[in-house]
Amino acid sequence: MARTKEFDPDTALQSALELFWRRGYEATSMTDLVEHLGIGRASLYATFGNKHELYLKALDRYEQAGLTRIVHELSQPGPALPAARAVVRRFAAEAADEHLRLNGCLVTNTAAELAPHDPAAARHVERNWDHIETALHSALVRAQAQGELPADRDPLTLARMLLVLMQGLRLVGKASSDPARVRDAAEQALALLD
Repeated sequence: MARTKEFDPDTALQSALELFWRRGYEATSMTDLVEHLGIGRASLYATFGNKHELYLKALDRYEQAGLTRIVHELSQPGPALPAARAVVRRFAAEAADEHLRLNGCLVTNTAAELAPHDPAAARHVERNWDHIETALHSALVRAQAQGELPADRDPLTLARMLLVLMQGLRLVGKASSDPARVRDAAEQALALLD
């Protein structure tokens, strides 16, 4: 008779995501995961694979939630430029928030910690950035078609600038105790959309 799992894999994955997000990949050991999740090592390996595989699954979950939110925010009917501005301002607000800023963004953290030497992590980061860039680009093309964005502006170049800004906001916000630094940068960049 096969044994049934004594834990909820979905809940365990969310807990692993939170631990990796708070501590980083290298600073989180398998022992830390076993203790934090309350799951035996063998069950953890059988369900999620090794630490790296678990990290990539947690990163997938994080990416999906973030991308779903961004796509939803940018694809609402009506004016598109205010939606793009709101997404950038949300990133700045989260990066400046006393409680949210310390974890940063798991994708940005992965880009800094793992992507330079981990091809699988780098692919995740690039895929995430491609999706965000595409969502921003689509919104800016729509804004231009609706007359919200001047015709002489390049929506793709602007989308790339906003993507880089948003990732930078998360990184700077994580390390800086001055919330004005990220808010001012966001507002200056958004002025380029006028």
